[in-house]
Amino acid sequence: MLDKGRTYEGLYREFRWHLRARLNMAEQCLRHPPDQVAILDLEQGPISYGVLEGMSVTLATALQERGIKNGDRVGVLRSQDAWTAAAHLAIWSLGAISVPLFTLFQGQALDARTSDAGVSLIITDANNALRTMTAPALVPEGLAQLANQNLYYETTTPDTPACLIYTSGTTGAPKGALHGHRLLTGHLPGVEMSHDFLGQKDDCLWTPADWAWIGGLFDVLMPALALGVPVVAARLPKFTPEACLDVMSRAPIRNVFFPPTALRMLKAADIRIDSLRSVASGGEPLGAEMLAWGKLAFGLDINEFYGQTECNMVASSAASLFAPRPGCIGKAVPGFEIAVLDRVGRKTLGEGDVVIRKGAASMMLGYWNRPEESAEKFKDEWMLTGDRGIWDADYLRFIAREDDVITSSGYRIGPAEIEDCLLTHDSVATVGVVGKPDALRTEIVKAYVVLKEGITESAVLANKLQVFVKQRLASYSYPREIEFLSELPMTVTGKVIRKELKARACAEQEAAQ
Repeated sequence: MLDKGRTYEGLYREFRWHLRARLNMAEQCLRHPPDQVAILDLEQGPISYGVLEGMSVTLATALQERGIKNGDRVGVLRSQDAWTAAAHLAIWSLGAISVPLFTLFQGQALDARTSDAGVSLIITDANNALRTMTAPALVPEGLAQLANQNLYYETTTPDTPACLIYTSGTTGAPKGALHGHRLLTGHLPGVEMSHDFLGQKDDCLWTPADWAWIGGLFDVLMPALALGVPVVAARLPKFTPEACLDVMSRAPIRNVFFPPTALRMLKAADIRIDSLRSVASGGEPLGAEMLAWGKLAFGLDINEFYGQTECNMVASSAASLFAPRPGCIGKAVPGFEIAVLDRVGRKTLGEGDVVIRKGAASMMLGYWNRPEESAEKFKDEWMLTGDRGIWDADYLRFIAREDDVITSSGYRIGPAEIEDCLLTHDSVATVGVVGKPDALRTEIVKAYVVLKEGITESAVLANKLQVFVKQRLASYSYPREIEFLSELPMTVTGKVIRKELKARACAEQEAAQ
C-alpha cells in the first residue's frame, strides 16, 4: 500500500513495481482472515472471505469437472453479487482466463465477444442461462456447495494471461485487451490514490458501475478484496438518484466511484450526501462546474482519474496529496510514466499525443488475436493512448481523443471543453459535440443537446446556447449548429459515443449537398 505519510513527490520518485515471480490474482484477493467481511451483498447479506473462498472452491471444482484447464476462456455473465467475484477467482485459480460480459448485451453483442474470445463456458444466473449463447451455461446457485476446503492455486506468473476485457467501443469495434495476473497489482496505486489512501479504518467501497467493465471490476471489486476493504454489491436495474440514496441508506458506504453520467444525474436532482470520505470518477473529464458542485454536494473534492482498458489507472487526482486543478485529470500515478509527444515523437510541453511507458503493471499483454493492431498500439518504448493532452506543470490536461479533435478554420478544438461549458447552462441535461464537415472551414462545431425535463426546444434557446459558449470560451469554438435530441448514443458504461454523432453529422452534410 502507498505510505500515507509521504508526499506525492516522494511516493512517485521512490515507487517500484515489486511483482513476485509467482503471482495469482485469486490468491491476492483471498489472503485475509476467513471471518473478515469481504462483500456486503444487499440481497444475500455479508459474505466473509472464508465463505467467498468456499464459493470459489465450489466453482473451481465444477469448472474442472467440465474440462476447463489452463488458458481456457470462461465467460462471466452476471451482475454485482458474490458469485460474480467467486467466478473470476475460481477461473484465475485454475490458470484459465475470465471474460467479463455485461448482462444488458443483446444477442449480437454478446455472441460477438464470446465467439471472438473462443469462450468454452459461461458462468451466469438462472435468467441469463435461458438465453441462446455460443457456449454452455453454468449457474453456480445450482451446485452442491463445498465448504471447509482451501482453494488450490495453479502456478502462474505476472504475465500469465488471466483476464480478457473488451473495450467499450467508443472509438470503433470492441477489441479484447488481454491482461496478465499483474493487472490487479497494477491498479492498486491508482485506486488507493483516487480514494485518498483507500484502506483507512471503516472504509467501505461501492460503485454503480457494473462489474463487467474494467471500471467496476478492477477499479472497485478486486482492489477492495485485495486491500481488505468491504465492497458493496447492489444490483440496480437502472441508476437513479433515488436508487443511489437507497443503497447509501442500507450500507455503511464511505468511498464511491461514480461514473460521470451518475454524477450528472445526481447534480440534476440536487442531491447532497455528507457521509462519504472519498469520491472518485473517471471515464471522461468532469469540468470545473461539476467539480465545484461536487465540493458542495459531498463536502469533499472529487478525485478524477484516467486510464483505458488497455492500461488503466495511470493518472489521478488526490486531494490528500495535492490540490485539484480544474480541467486537469491529475498527476501520474506512482509506477507510471506518462509523456506527451509531438508529431515526430519527441516529448513536448505543448499539445500532443498522450503515451504511457512500457512496463506498467496494468498494461495489457496485447489485443486478443489481433497482432497487427497490438503492434500499432505501441511505438518504441511507449503505448499510444490515442488521446490528446497537454501538461499544466505536472498536471495532465486531457484535450480529446485524437479522433474527436475538431479542425475548424485552422483551429484545433477539443469537444470536451465545449461540452463542459454547455453543461453549466440551466437548460442542458447532457450534450455531445463533434465536428461536422464544412467546405469553407473544414469542419464546424456541432452540438447535440438533450434538454432538462420541462425545457422546450426552440431556435431562440439554440441561439442563447451559442451565445453562452461564445461568451465563455472563444468566438471560433462555439457550436455553429445545435440540434436537440431526446437522448444521446451512449455506451453501456455511460460514455457518449461520439463516432455515432460524427456519422450523423457527416450524413447530414452529404444529404444537404
